[in-house]
Amino acid sequence: MSCFCAPQEEFYCEVLLLDETKLTLTTQQQGIKYWLDPSKTLSEHKDLIATGPPYTLYFGVKFYAEDPCKLKEEITRYQFFLQVKQDVLQGRIPCPLDISAQLAALAIQSELGDYDPYKHVSGYVSEYRFVPDQKEELEDAIETIHKTVTGQVPSEAEANYLGTAKTLDMYGVDLHPVFGENQSEYFLGLTPIGVVVYKNKTQVGKYFWPRITKVHFKETQFELRVVGKDCTETSFFFEAPNKTACKHLWKCCVEHHTFFRMPENDSNTLTRKLSKFGSLGSKHRYSGKTAMQMGRDPSISLPRPDLQVVRTRSKTYPKRPPPTTGQLDIQNTLLTRLFIFSAKVTKAENGGPEEQRGKPNAPWDENLLLCDGSVWSNMFQLHCCLID
Repeated sequence: MSCFCAPQEEFYCEVLLLDETKLTLTTQQQGIKYWLDPSKTLSEHKDLIATGPPYTLYFGVKFYAEDPCKLKEEITRYQFFLQVKQDVLQGRIPCPLDISAQLAALAIQSELGDYDPYKHVSGYVSEYRFVPDQKEELEDAIETIHKTVTGQVPSEAEANYLGTAKTLDMYGVDLHPVFGENQSEYFLGLTPIGVVVYKNKTQVGKYFWPRITKVHFKETQFELRVVGKDCTETSFFFEAPNKTACKHLWKCCVEHHTFFRMPENDSNTLTRKLSKFGSLGSKHRYSGKTAMQMGRDPSISLPRPDLQVVRTRSKTYPKRPPPTTGQLDIQNTLLTRLFIFSAKVTKAENGGPEEQRGKPNAPWDENLLLCDGSVWSNMFQLHCCLID
């Protein structure tokens, strides 16, 4: 599972848009991904200044919605769709073959519309990339499923994509490598519902945000104190690879806890309380709005009327040459084993069907630098990658 591998080194900065909206950026160094402090100027981020420019800017999702299908605006769902599609392509969200084919078919439907045998000749799927190390067998399965999802406009196909992706184990998981007893390798995953513990790529523990009473770090040691069902507190200790990684883990944990779990009136109080749990004089606080605050903001009426979503084409690649006769036999055997997926509706939280209505076809682009102004805009952050 490539999501458990160390990412490439990248460096990020902060950008002020023309409408004076401030967007936070991230940096990656020695396998650690950092969201830079929006209270600091660009020149105060020493690691960034020492290594650049030039930079490439792009947006990313910092806080993943637990249910992205419930996001109120199409532009927000579209941005989440682009991010999750990239997560799947880059291996951060592993998924089995049949689910990969389902997701890719919905992405094709959003991009190309209904299957047309006169326009979509054999091999048309090979011009696009959906998963790492994409194989021809998967592309044939995608083409087969694409024929079954006709009638879905782009917004509907994207919502159905998110409805399937949100059920995957690694959706919205921010992974941090740590060590446990006897230097056993673990990963701590920060999610919308709490902290998940992985060992040997398998989930071995889950601590929900409301039950986490203390987050503490000292040197390379990270502590989670959790209240059990019997109301007794238990501390779990992990060793980070270094001091910097440990402090970064602590800061991310504070931010996730504050964003997802804190009521509007209590967020600042608890953030200050959690900030005191750190060591070495650290006073990190999450300065943005929480999910609950944004959802209750009376100044924002969503969805906004007449909001247009501009889509442009994805990056394409040379079409794969046609297979030989022997290869065709293998592909036909694989296709008979795949579950044919046709998503016409998505599930609402109460389990009932919820019709997805979108807008007419329009071009779209994976690299669209557009941040949504809806209640979920604080989830999006801007990235800047160092170009070697």
